[in-house]
Amino acid sequence: MPTKVKICGLKTEAALEAALAGGADFVGLVFFPPSPRNVTLAVAKALADRARGRARIVALMVDPDDALIAQVVASAAPDLIQLHGYETPTRVAEVRARWGIPVVKAVPVETAEDAHAARQFSPAADLILFDALAPADSARPGGNGAPFDWRTLLGVTEGMPFVLSGGLTPDNVAEAIRLTGATTVDVSSGVESSPGEKDPELIRRFLRAAKGV
Repeated sequence: MPTKVKICGLKTEAALEAALAGGADFVGLVFFPPSPRNVTLAVAKALADRARGRARIVALMVDPDDALIAQVVASAAPDLIQLHGYETPTRVAEVRARWGIPVVKAVPVETAEDAHAARQFSPAADLILFDALAPADSARPGGNGAPFDWRTLLGVTEGMPFVLSGGLTPDNVAEAIRLTGATTVDVSSGVESSPGEKDPELIRRFLRAAKGV
């Protein structure tokens, strides 16, 4: 079965259409002002409306309060909510229960211990997204373009639905899939010409490489 692919941090119709035409399974919209991929509620609604029924819509937020989640759900009607901050397992469970929407919990990884710590979220989250630990001076927890040592996931992910993220590119994604056995991968900065600016050709190349076509 081909690997599923999430193209995250989409801001324009051109980038969205490149992702959809290339066979993206998930499209990610970022609601986090420090990110160069942040979108307004109005832009998110327009992009979500174009994508609906063609790919699953993921709304990425960082330590959101209930008010923000309510606004995002009302505007974008996402299929999944991605929590990419310091949310606790209890908070993850609360979000899933209150809105009745599947939750993806991002977990930063630098060491094998970090990877193992992800198991605490398994009862609450529908998917665990393994991302590279952000540099200490970064203003955002993800989308920094750095991979982590994929071998840290060995022996951790059995029986755990997960997404592999962090520094993936058209050139390394096939190897990452081979090493980790990931059935779903996520990319943002790896398909950009500059921070926040998606390159349709890189999107197409990534999708072909990830899906082996």
